[in-house]
Amino acid sequence: MVNFEVLIDEDAQKFLDNLPEKTQGDVRSKLRLLEEDPFPGIGGNKELLNPKHKGLYRLHISRTYTAFYHIFPVDKTVKILWLGPIGQAHNLYGRFKK
Repeated sequence: MVNFEVLIDEDAQKFLDNLPEKTQGDVRSKLRLLEEDPFPGIGGNKELLNPKHKGLYRLHISRTYTAFYHIFPVDKTVKILWLGPIGQAHNLYGRFKK
């Protein structure tokens, strides 16, 4: 059962499309999990980035990639705002936590 529709930003989609085919499949399967439940849970790889801006989260994918995303509960959508290597993501936390 799908509860949320996952939308992906154009730049994030380009990054995903340029990954090796097997890696693309792995990343897509992790992003599809957000359809079922995009909210953080115990022991998960999802985290609310800034309590002041509810709806802005990050997802670690296979300890290699990170996705920043926004949840729109009323619309039942999740928008992937950024997708990239976990190292680059650490440099962007400040941008997304404001």
